Amino acid sequence: MYLSYLLVALSFYSAVTSTCPRRCSCDPAQSVQCYRATEIPREIPFTTRRLYISHSKIKQLQFTDFRRMSVLEELVLSCSGTESIENNTFKALSTLKSLELCKNQLKQIPTFLPSGLEILKLADNSINALHASDFAGLMKLRVLDLRNNLIATLPPSAFSSLYSLQSLILDGNNMKSVSAPLRLPRLMYLSMADNKLTSFPTNFFASFQSLHFLSLSGNFLTKVPLDLPKSLLSLKLEKNQLKIVRLQDVKHLENLSEFLLSENELTSIDGAQLLSNLTTLELSKNQLHTVPLRLPSRLQKLDCSNNLIQRVTAQDFQGLQDLRHLFLDNNAVSTFEAGALQQCAQLSNLALEQNLLSSIPLRLPDTLARLDLKGNDIEDVGEQELKDLKQLQVLNLRNNKISLLDRKVLEYLPRLRHLYLDGNPWNCTCDLFRTRRALVAKGTDVRGGQCAAPAQSRGESWMSSKKILQQCEDNLSSTERGKEDRKKMKPNEASSVGMNTDDDYYDYELD
Repeated sequence: MYLSYLLVALSFYSAVTSTCPRRCSCDPAQSVQCYRATEIPREIPFTTRRLYISHSKIKQLQFTDFRRMSVLEELVLSCSGTESIENNTFKALSTLKSLELCKNQLKQIPTFLPSGLEILKLADNSINALHASDFAGLMKLRVLDLRNNLIATLPPSAFSSLYSLQSLILDGNNMKSVSAPLRLPRLMYLSMADNKLTSFPTNFFASFQSLHFLSLSGNFLTKVPLDLPKSLLSLKLEKNQLKIVRLQDVKHLENLSEFLLSENELTSIDGAQLLSNLTTLELSKNQLHTVPLRLPSRLQKLDCSNNLIQRVTAQDFQGLQDLRHLFLDNNAVSTFEAGALQQCAQLSNLALEQNLLSSIPLRLPDTLARLDLKGNDIEDVGEQELKDLKQLQVLNLRNNKISLLDRKVLEYLPRLRHLYLDGNPWNCTCDLFRTRRALVAKGTDVRGGQCAAPAQSRGESWMSSKKILQQCEDNLSSTERGKEDRKKMKPNEASSVGMNTDDDYYDYELD
């Protein structure tokens, strides 16, 4: 009995594997993957539910290619040089739910698509126009991806039958304007980034009452579009030509959580305080001279890097008890009021690199895990500046004017894991050697530390130089030597300290 069962099983397995086409792999889950094909393989099992074909050379698809695949649910044909599709090629695939034809050379939308289709992805083709008949009957379509094509206009009639559409992606086309409003009542995700849009007609967004995500980045907008839906959670307007954000533009967006405005020409932003649910505000690469006032209390991330800010005061950050990430790098900050961030009781990351600070700001929040001070004019690292930073794990002091680092300062930083020191004029006395021992004992990864003085040590690293190590050991008093010998390093310990000078290590989610 067992033998007969085994023979039947082997016979079935042989039948299945023998029908798998050349350059394809077939699995028991009714999926077939094919590569480097010149046509749709004829031997694909009729039970196939998922067919993936990529990196092939199939210029044309024909009706006969898929007529045996009566249970096909998902078809992916990408990177195959497909230029044309015969009429009705997909019409008989009544079970097809997902069709992806990305990275081909199609010039138009395939005709007579099956009515049960839910996902249609046609990104990275050469489609230059949309017509009213393109999506006729697709009442179940939820996702439509047309990014990176050549579409110049957006006729509203083209989407008139897409009652169930939830996601529409039109990034990277040639659209300069849009006409009448689209009627897409269930749309939740709309992206029209990287086009040539300068404005939107009145009420264009009025019908999008379910819209949560809107990206208009990389266009030529000079103001925030009117009549944005109240339902928005995320609004992306980076890389436009906005000069001001007015109260009337945003006051109704009470549900907005993410507002991205980097790389514009903003000199001010008004009305942000009314966005009571805002948690992320990005304003990098604008022309702000001050931190925006009256920011919403739930803000968790504020990026004001690459602006023209000169002064930071406590008034700038009143009530921001949830702020965790603050970026003020690449500004002209020379004045940083002591305790300016004391109300930011959860601040974890503070970026102040490439400013004009002459000292480390006083009374920084004791919650900081990372502090970036690279490229300032800091000369001293004192106890007062760092004594409260018991949670600090990363300290970046690159490219300042620091010559000394007292080992006592390190006692205030019990969790320090990464320390960046290169680009400073270190005076390599034996005091620095003692600091080195403290860093080794702590297990801190130290990068940099090249000596500028004395002359005989110039270019050496006080973290790894055996020459300086020997000189300082020779100079220790007998009493001090006895204490040091009990903690003497292993022979290879001098080279075990990290001396990597790669780009600054960064991790938002430090332990």
